[in-house]
Amino acid sequence: MTAVFDLTDVTIVRSGKTLLDRVSWRAEPGEHWVIVGPNGAGKTTLLQVASANMHPTSGTAEILGERLGSVDVFELRPRIGHTSAAIAERVPADETVRNLILSAAYAVLGRWNEEYDDEDHRRAMAMLAELGIAPLADRTFGTLSEGEKKRVLLARSLMTDPEVVLLDEPAAGMDVGAREDLVESLEALASDEFGPSLVMVSHHLEEIAPGFTHALLLSGGSVVASGPIAQVLTSENLSLAFRQRLEVTHDTGRFSARRPPLRRRAN
Repeated sequence: MTAVFDLTDVTIVRSGKTLLDRVSWRAEPGEHWVIVGPNGAGKTTLLQVASANMHPTSGTAEILGERLGSVDVFELRPRIGHTSAAIAERVPADETVRNLILSAAYAVLGRWNEEYDDEDHRRAMAMLAELGIAPLADRTFGTLSEGEKKRVLLARSLMTDPEVVLLDEPAAGMDVGAREDLVESLEALASDEFGPSLVMVSHHLEEIAPGFTHALLLSGGSVVASGPIAQVLTSENLSLAFRQRLEVTHDTGRFSARRPPLRRRAN
């Protein structure tokens, strides 16, 4: 079976700085991954490689069976859904939600003279309905709350029926209620046996939805641990990656991490 991602000793160097250092990572179909690590760990850089927007300085990267450097990335990228703060910043404030979803079919931001058939319109509304945001269809993007914007961009990333969806800190800037709405949406996607593989970058374990199966823990551009989520997201591994003592708890499918009380840290 062809891997979703198969990276071997991938190193990224930019302006003399090593952003990723010999990272190896293999993700199989049906797996849902979270990439965790402190600021500067290389998480977003790794997602740039996974989205076919950055080539390794050295090492090899295969995405959906295609090797970067020997594949037309413009043919590969439509097979990959992607949402991030950088994409949100490029959306015209006066673009309607419906048109934002539709325009994913042409991989553009800002509808112009493209033509869409009835199936395109049906699928756009189906994506909004699946994420519980169909009433937003005629709102403009600039009037949405932060949580609404993130869920709309998630719907857009699903428009082309991708094989994998990359989510770069999808809950950043959300309040608790909006975060829980997003977690619920991600749990529904992860539980769909016919849905795409999911890869989410996050700083916070509380944002990981039940249904995510694997984790990749990065620190300083290198892999600290990789594999089944419960084996990777441990107190020992998180403490090593974040260079401070942390305690990880896991209850009813949700993770959390915090420092132990002062009196226990002193012992």
